[in-house]
Amino acid sequence: MEQIKLPEQDIINALCLYVSDKKAVSPYEVEIELMFDDDYGFSAESHVAGRKQILVTVNIIEAIRFWLDTKLQMDPFAAGIELELDDDEGIIAWIR
Repeated sequence: MEQIKLPEQDIINALCLYVSDKKAVSPYEVEIELMFDDDYGFSAESHVAGRKQILVTVNIIEAIRFWLDTKLQMDPFAAGIELELDDDEGIIAWIR
């Protein structure tokens, strides 16, 4: 498998699809904010119908796997996924 760089907006889109699937709402009803903390690592905050949920790194990886399966028709478990904080591009994911 070739290495794929997933930009921040695609990670947000993956999280919107993931949360919308879990909550049975449209992806357009989901708002996502990606975050990084030196102590806690990567996380995201989702807002759906006035409710807030914190998603941790494992949820972000699961959302990217869901996106790989549904949007790219790739085997989501054959991919190694690594999140990275880039000074210029924000939070990106490397898929190997």
